[in-house]
Amino acid sequence: MKAEETTHGHPLNSLDEDAALRQILEGTAKETGERFFFALVENLAKALDIFGAWVTIWHGETRLRAVAFWLGDRFVPDYEYELAGTPCEPVFRECRLVHIQDRLVELYPNDPDLKPVGAVSYMGVPLLDVDGAILGHLAILDKHPLPAEARVLALFRIFAARAGAELRRLRAEHQITESEERLRRLFDSAMDAIVEVDSALNITRMNRAAGQTFNCTNQEMIGRNLCQFLPGKGMKKISELMHQLDSDGGGRRSVWIPGRLQALMAGGREFLAEATLSRFEVGREPFYTLILRNVNDRLEAEKKIHSLAAEAEYLRDEIKVLGGFDEILGQSEALQSVLQDVEQVAPTDTTVLILGETGTGKELIARAIHGASRRKDKALITINCAAIPAALMESEFFGHERGAFTGATQKREGRFALADHGTIFLDEVGELSLDLQAKLLRVLQEGEFTPVGSSQTKKVDVRVIAATNRDLGQAVRAGSFRDDLFYRLNVFPLSIPPLRERGDDVVVLASAFALKFAQRIGRPIEPLTDEGKRRLKAYGWPGNVRELQNVIERAVITSRDGRLNLDRALPNVPGNGEKESASARATTEESPKRILNVRELQQLERQNIESALEACNWRVAGKDGAAQLLGLNPSTLNSRIRTLKIQRAR
Repeated sequence: MKAEETTHGHPLNSLDEDAALRQILEGTAKETGERFFFALVENLAKALDIFGAWVTIWHGETRLRAVAFWLGDRFVPDYEYELAGTPCEPVFRECRLVHIQDRLVELYPNDPDLKPVGAVSYMGVPLLDVDGAILGHLAILDKHPLPAEARVLALFRIFAARAGAELRRLRAEHQITESEERLRRLFDSAMDAIVEVDSALNITRMNRAAGQTFNCTNQEMIGRNLCQFLPGKGMKKISELMHQLDSDGGGRRSVWIPGRLQALMAGGREFLAEATLSRFEVGREPFYTLILRNVNDRLEAEKKIHSLAAEAEYLRDEIKVLGGFDEILGQSEALQSVLQDVEQVAPTDTTVLILGETGTGKELIARAIHGASRRKDKALITINCAAIPAALMESEFFGHERGAFTGATQKREGRFALADHGTIFLDEVGELSLDLQAKLLRVLQEGEFTPVGSSQTKKVDVRVIAATNRDLGQAVRAGSFRDDLFYRLNVFPLSIPPLRERGDDVVVLASAFALKFAQRIGRPIEPLTDEGKRRLKAYGWPGNVRELQNVIERAVITSRDGRLNLDRALPNVPGNGEKESASARATTEESPKRILNVRELQQLERQNIESALEACNWRVAGKDGAAQLLGLNPSTLNSRIRTLKIQRAR
């Protein structure tokens, strides 16, 4: 009997896709971490009316460990099995969805777990990292033949993508924990004495070196007042500097203590020390860290502490990114061409210049290049060249020495130093000043730089990925961008297509964004209607994917009865929220994939910008400005206003 005949009566043939989607969404919306996987497999099995479902994590070994396994009507704890000879093996070896409709035991007779449970059919899909590496897989099995139902496959892929995103988030969270553990170990093993005190100057924490410096154990020092170890003028100087940090309104966080401090050991013996004092808050309560060091020694402990703290900060930013919808979604030819170029250039150390309009996902492409490169285990350091004041840009790039300029109270590592042996992503590189362009060129040519205020040259091994929405060729001709730097950056250019040229990708992205935002606020959302898809594809999207994300988020927030409120979310342009004429409908029917010409796109963009400006009382930048509403950089919006000659009516 053929597979389609044996599966004809399966309940999945009459599956209510919306009800199943709603059940799984509601069952997993409030869960994260391992609790999410337990909720996923239970609700997936119940919604699809199947016998078993499970999620595994894979580290390249021959055995698989299930994070969560639902079988029959209960969870199976601590389930592990050999990968070889199971239907899961081709999922991992060939990195593809595997669907076996019937006769599962006959096809895999060496799998000892299939026959005892009466397994007949199976489906499994790999869960992938951003670089394409397999993290694990999601699988289901049943005691009845499992039909090749398109709705079931689509539903299965949706939640496989969500499970993959959660696995990536957990891995990044694990990296944060490891980084903070290294920071704690460094704190304890530092050769400098590090003492933490509260606002009353009572010692709350110290490292081993502090105990050795003051000849006290932790138990003897913690809880005692700092004045017992810094008598007279030393304590007065510390108190004055604490008051300065308190009254600075969050500007300065640390100060170098000039001169030498007279300090006391527990036995009354005096010694001289130089120190730094820093301030931080926990739950709005101030704490202070005093780092004491030998007068004659230049120790590396503080530098290592700052480097690990910076690493932890960047990893926290990675968690925030992974918390969003981080997959590169889309099947359009334009996007697939870019991804093929990414696959080719990623394993090399070639400098890449990413070109594209604002909001097209240039940083996401940069992360994909880094994730598939040989440097993926090192840091990806991102710097937005348009967001940092020009006066501070050189310090951000190359770091500075203590006292290099007003406010430089301590030595600081620059972004290039943090990216050593890794990758640095220079977003909006076209905004750099000519002076800094020359210094960036030196890094690209010689692999070296000089921190601000230093006479020492540092060597670095950094791969550079740059991005811009400007026409750098035109900037070179205008004299605002160095031609030699342009040729250094333009080794491998990648042009990211705007959303309006990606066809049905807008619908794929919108569906993914809607699912993400619905899960975030715990609200069920129905799939896009045909009319909704048409309206999204008809709009010009001057803000590209970023604008689409903002629109869908507004549509989810203002949704009614689970239906996206595109009338409220989409800008009021022809074809969105207005009844089309008969001729317009006829044109749409005759050419469903019709592409807007340049004049129509400019008119749509003009109307969208004017609507945003009027809604924000013609305020461009800042909170509640038109740039924020449209998801654009303020400088980009100002440029479009000038280009389109948009003026406020008198």
